[in-house]
Amino acid sequence: MTASERGTNCTVTTTSALTGFLGTRSKATSLDHTGHSHPTGPPGLRLAMSELTAPAQAYRLALARRRLRSAPRARVPASLVIDVPGWGAPESLTGPLRGFLRSLGHDAQGWGFGRNRGDVQGDVRRLEKHVVAQAAEHGSVSLVGWSLGGVIVREVARRRPQLVRQVVTFGSPIVGGTTHTVGARMSGHPASTQLETHIERRDREHPITVPVTVILSRRDGVVSWLSCLDHHSPLAEHVEVRSTHLGMVLDPDVWLTIAERLARG
Repeated sequence: MTASERGTNCTVTTTSALTGFLGTRSKATSLDHTGHSHPTGPPGLRLAMSELTAPAQAYRLALARRRLRSAPRARVPASLVIDVPGWGAPESLTGPLRGFLRSLGHDAQGWGFGRNRGDVQGDVRRLEKHVVAQAAEHGSVSLVGWSLGGVIVREVARRRPQLVRQVVTFGSPIVGGTTHTVGARMSGHPASTQLETHIERRDREHPITVPVTVILSRRDGVVSWLSCLDHHSPLAEHVEVRSTHLGMVLDPDVWLTIAERLARG
């Protein structure tokens, strides 16, 4: 390869990376989840510090307007979509995502319980009752969950597969619960092997039978990306993006992946 060719190749690579960062080109790719190792703990400090760049996603989202306008519209009649925020997050934080989905014709709603305070068992029961009531009026619903919200919607789908059309999670710890998250490091408590064993057995013996889309990122500084892999749900698909954990709520690739999956019906 000549120096000129090397220079051209470098320019193409740099341009490709820049367009991806600016949001004018997708960074989302399908991921084969097989063959990956088991998570060994929370993300490292360097990744955790990268979460400080999350506000930059708003700029990238603004520049992705053209791509977002090309998102597939909801089928008619559209199913109800219920969105659940992550731990500690107010319901309003995922409001822009719901607004985008409504612009495509989806009946997108928040879960109705305000801030996610981390009461997983109680929230699963509350959301399950809400889904039962909504499904009686609207038919089967689609569930979308960010981080711990994804853990909650997965459990509701496991309990009520006849009422849930599909599940989409992003940045959600599936393997080991919160064991492989920054929260586990901050608490100062060692990982619970017993809890991990229980979760693994539950997923293996009672897998989620509805379609599941798992959105994850190796740049996630809060949740180990390996803990997001779904090894047991027979209809699980994995999509990798290049966002930080906190930035996922405003990542155009996350938004478009969710829109594409919901449009499948």
